[in-house]
Amino acid sequence: MEQELSNIGIIGGGPAGSACAYFINQMNPDLKVSVIDTNPMRTILPTGGGRCNLGFAEFNFKDLAKNYPRGEKFLYSVFSKFSTADTVDLFSELGIETYIQEDMRIFPTSNSSQEVRDKFLKRLYAKNRVIKENALRIERLDNGFRVITDMGSYDFDKLVVATGGHSGYDMIKRLGVEIVPLVPSLVGLVTKENFASIKGVALKDVYNKETGMTGDMLFTHFGVSGPLIYKISSVFARKDMPYSLTFDLCQGLEDLQGIMNDNPHKYIKNLLSEYLPHSLVEFILNQTSINADTKAHMINGKMRDGILDKIHNFTVSVKSTKKDGETVTAGGVDLNKVNSKTMEYRDIPNLYFIGEILDIDGFCGGFNLQNCWSTAYVCAKGITAD
Repeated sequence: MEQELSNIGIIGGGPAGSACAYFINQMNPDLKVSVIDTNPMRTILPTGGGRCNLGFAEFNFKDLAKNYPRGEKFLYSVFSKFSTADTVDLFSELGIETYIQEDMRIFPTSNSSQEVRDKFLKRLYAKNRVIKENALRIERLDNGFRVITDMGSYDFDKLVVATGGHSGYDMIKRLGVEIVPLVPSLVGLVTKENFASIKGVALKDVYNKETGMTGDMLFTHFGVSGPLIYKISSVFARKDMPYSLTFDLCQGLEDLQGIMNDNPHKYIKNLLSEYLPHSLVEFILNQTSINADTKAHMINGKMRDGILDKIHNFTVSVKSTKKDGETVTAGGVDLNKVNSKTMEYRDIPNLYFIGEILDIDGFCGGFNLQNCWSTAYVCAKGITAD
C-alpha cells in the first residue's frame, strides 16, 4: 500500500481519541487528522449502565482531582484548562443536553450512550479520515512516526496514542515509553469468608474504617462488591494481599440494649431485621453462635456485645481481586514522563498520550471519562499551538 502523509495520527477512537480529533478540528480545521480504530466509540456504550455517565458535577478542579487515587496532582493542570463546566459545554455543542442526578453524576437527558456515540461519530466521519484497521506497531521516523496496521502502514508528523487502559502497551514499550505496571482497579474483591448464604444482599451507607469512606456494598458468591468496594479496590490497588477490611454495617444501630428492653418478648432476629436484611441477620447470629429464635430478654450482655461487635466491626479478609472483573486499570504511561500542559511524552517529541492509557484512574461516577475529555483537550491545544 502506498504510504500517505497526514498531519496527525490518533491510535484509538474511544472517548479520548474521538474527543481529541474533535478538538483539533475546532482549533485548526486545516490540520488533517486520521483516527485508527476498527470500531470507534464502542467502549462508551456500556458506561453508566448504558446511560453514559459523562462526568461528575464538581466544578472546583482541585476538589475534582481528589477523586483520582492515581494522577491527582497531574490533573490539577489538566482540569484547570478543561473543567467539568467545559465538559457540559462540549456536549451542548455536540447537540447533547445533560442533567445532574442527586448523586452529582452527569448524564445525557436521553440517558443513552448510543446517542453520545452517534453524535461523536457524526463529527468524526465528517471531518476526519477514519481508518478501520488494527494498529500493530509504531516505528519512529526522522520526522515523525509510522503506524503499521493489519492492512498497511501510515506516516504521521505527530502521533496521539489513546488506546485505553487495557491495550496498546506492547506498541509503546518498543519505543522505550516507561510504563507503570498495570493492576486491577474498580473491581470486586474475593474474600476468604464464604458469603454464599447472603449473596445478593445489598447494604446502603456502610462505613469502611481503613479508608474512612462510606457507600453501598453487595455480598456476592465470591466476596464483596458494589460502589464502596470499587472505591476501596482503587485506593488499595497496589496493597499487598491478603489484607483485612473492617466495616460498620449499620451506623444507626447504637442502643441495642434499649431496643431489647422495649421489646423483651420479640425474637432477636426480628428486632435486628428492622435494621438489616433478614438473611444477613441470620448470618451474623450464626457467626456469634446465638439462636435466631432467642427472645430479647434472654440476650445477656456478652451476647449483646458480640452482636454489636459483628455489626459495627464486620471484618473480611481479602484474598484477591475478581479475575477479569475490572473496568479500569491502575498503571499506564508514567506521568513523570508526560508534560501535563501538552500531554506530550518528554523523551519522544511529537508523541502524545491521553485518556486511560496514562497512569490515571478515578472512582466510579464519570471521573474516568472526565480524564478522557480533559486530556484530549489539553493534547489538542498542545498540538495546534505549534
